[in-house]
Amino acid sequence: MSIAEKFASMEYGPAPEDPKEAVTWLDCHNRRFGLFIDGGWREPAKPEYFDTFDPSTGEKLATVAQGGSADIDAAVKAARDAAPKWRALTCHMRARYLYALARLVQKHSRLLAVLETMDNGKPIRESRDIDIPLVARHFYYHAGWAQLLDQEFPDHEPCGVVGQVIPWNFPLLMLAWKIAPALATGNTVVLKPAEFTPLTALLFAELCQEAGLPSGVVNIITGDGSTGEALVKHPDLDKVAFTGSTEVGRAIRGATAATHKRLSLELGGKSPFIIFEDADLDSAVEGLVDGIWFNQGQVCCAGSRLLMQESIADTLLSKIRDRMSTLRMGPPLDKAIDIGAIVAQVQLDRIQSMVAQGIAEGAHCWQPQLALPSRGLYYPPTLLSNVHPTSIVAQQEIFGPVLAAMTFRTPNEAVELANNTVYGLASCVWSESINVALHVAAQIQAGVVWVNCTNMFDAACGFGGYRESGYGREGGREGLLEYLEPKWLKHAPKLSASPAPAPLEPSQPQASTPAIDRTVKLYIGGKQSRPDSGYSMEVRAADGQLLGEAPLGNRKDIRNAVEAARKAAGWAKATAHNRAQVLYYCAENLALRRAEIIQRLATAVGTKQAAREVDLGIERIFSYAAWADKFDGAVHNPPFRNIAIAMNEALGTVGVICPAEAPLLGFLSLVTPLVALGNTVVAVPSEKYPLIAGDLYQLFDTSDMPGGAINIVTGYVSQLLKTLAQHDDVDAIWCYGDDTLVASAKAMSVGNLKQVWTNEGRIIDWFDPKVAEGRWFLEHASQVKNIWVPYGE
Repeated sequence: MSIAEKFASMEYGPAPEDPKEAVTWLDCHNRRFGLFIDGGWREPAKPEYFDTFDPSTGEKLATVAQGGSADIDAAVKAARDAAPKWRALTCHMRARYLYALARLVQKHSRLLAVLETMDNGKPIRESRDIDIPLVARHFYYHAGWAQLLDQEFPDHEPCGVVGQVIPWNFPLLMLAWKIAPALATGNTVVLKPAEFTPLTALLFAELCQEAGLPSGVVNIITGDGSTGEALVKHPDLDKVAFTGSTEVGRAIRGATAATHKRLSLELGGKSPFIIFEDADLDSAVEGLVDGIWFNQGQVCCAGSRLLMQESIADTLLSKIRDRMSTLRMGPPLDKAIDIGAIVAQVQLDRIQSMVAQGIAEGAHCWQPQLALPSRGLYYPPTLLSNVHPTSIVAQQEIFGPVLAAMTFRTPNEAVELANNTVYGLASCVWSESINVALHVAAQIQAGVVWVNCTNMFDAACGFGGYRESGYGREGGREGLLEYLEPKWLKHAPKLSASPAPAPLEPSQPQASTPAIDRTVKLYIGGKQSRPDSGYSMEVRAADGQLLGEAPLGNRKDIRNAVEAARKAAGWAKATAHNRAQVLYYCAENLALRRAEIIQRLATAVGTKQAAREVDLGIERIFSYAAWADKFDGAVHNPPFRNIAIAMNEALGTVGVICPAEAPLLGFLSLVTPLVALGNTVVAVPSEKYPLIAGDLYQLFDTSDMPGGAINIVTGYVSQLLKTLAQHDDVDAIWCYGDDTLVASAKAMSVGNLKQVWTNEGRIIDWFDPKVAEGRWFLEHASQVKNIWVPYGE
């Protein structure tokens, strides 16, 4: 036999990793673990425990405490008690603690990797070469941010006590994504690891002890879903950070709506893997292996939807089947295997059920002839072709080693298919034409786009989703901001409660009502329109004098306004320079009408405030015109042959509930940062003086503002908010009002998990530019997309 023949016929032999150290560690604890609270170990308040198993063998690994509400109380109290001292440490001291944790992760890297593989079922090559090095990287990176915090964020302070809930697919890496930025910014933490995979979190607790981390700064509470629920509902948390399913994320949004907890959600995905006909197909196939069969496909950003240009479909599918036949399945501690075990029986059942349903809906199923291990939870790599875009396997997250393949003809069709899902976490684009790749990447509604690569991660590059894949970012500067708040906001006083809502259908004006010299209308799609209700609402001054009547908008008016805003999406494609010019023109026209608008506004707020609102309104428009072409992204230089282009993109269509107390200035302070960055807006102006709408739409009409970019619907705020918040074609809600109003905005937005940004019921001084304008508003008016582009040969 020739050397070439021998090379082709060689089989991989077993290369098992020795689990001795991990077994020894488990045995040292008698395979029984309590809860880590206030720097030490304790038994749960109720003596309840559960077992965790090795999914590759079914063997029991350990017995772990089931945390209850009393344990959550104790952990949150410990974190609250530790918060002042931890926050008071110098930046350098916090940096040294994070640096120590990074060094300890490296010191115990092999133990962590083996324990992770035993508990989760992922191949040891992945936990050893990807997960654990990234864990250390996150602590090193955030040690640097801890050192620089006061220099870079001088006007911010930590949220306080943070509750964190993480999933089972990357147990230790998700812990690092959560804990590292929280500690770097001066927060204290109560973290709940996943029920299926708690062991590396418990080992990390020991590393915290070894690093000398002050008691109470990090607390680890194990348990099932009820433990997580008790944590996120705890009244003494300041922030909740969750990674997991969209369904649970939606429940958390609802559970925290009536509170002032900050919330970041990294949820499910159904990521497109787009291959154009000019792509290097062999490289694309290798990328696909990493994209969907990495970690058995149990990855939120897995490239589970293959979109291939029709001309290469047959060739590509043949290459994929050939490559699938070479994948090796087996015990995950074997360094020679590619696909390990599914984490739990419930997950295996879900995969099998969804594949069966996909086949029933017309998909063709192909699996390589691989011998599955005789014990443990395994599912072979699976290719589903002839998948319809509406099939369950194309729309819902399977979270397993299953690839759903579809074809497209043109780049536009590829983009349409890629965005044909409620998710927006990640995507891949493969093409040798950088023009095609970046043109498509810019149109995909996802927080991460990998060009000619896949599953690239780094602590310096933000990760997070659009739409029902959640909001907020992990990693990078934007991830750090999730754990910080402006100092002034945390200490701002509360707004007084809003007056009781007016009746749904007010009476028509009486005959004795003074004559009105003009009729204010709604402003939808660049046109003045009468309200669908046919009713008006009286607008009175503080002394009861009738100032006029404003149209009473209803659900249909809001729906029309949202439709008009969607049709104006081209506003986001206008150059930043052109958007700035339109805003400058608005400021110019407002200055020309200064005296006239002051006179009218003065009837509601007095001459002095009216003059200040108009003059500061001119400045505010000028300010965001200036920012329009200066609020740039960044180019990250991760430790690979890649650059990551962090682009600030518009949110989309945003509903805005304007503050009552500053009718003109409050409107401009919220609407102009949104339109400056390319969003379209449906705004509900101040209920105190909605007549300002008449001056505003005249201003926009004369300033070249495209029809539909800004829409104005007057009416009773509580009623219009409901329709806006529940509308599935609205991407975000900005709501500025009292506690009751902002809680309603959050609670009613859970349907499509739209982003909600509020004043948390606090008073905003709209006349102070240090508070009422600038980056804080722009950061909430945009979302960051990271586009990874490799370079070199």
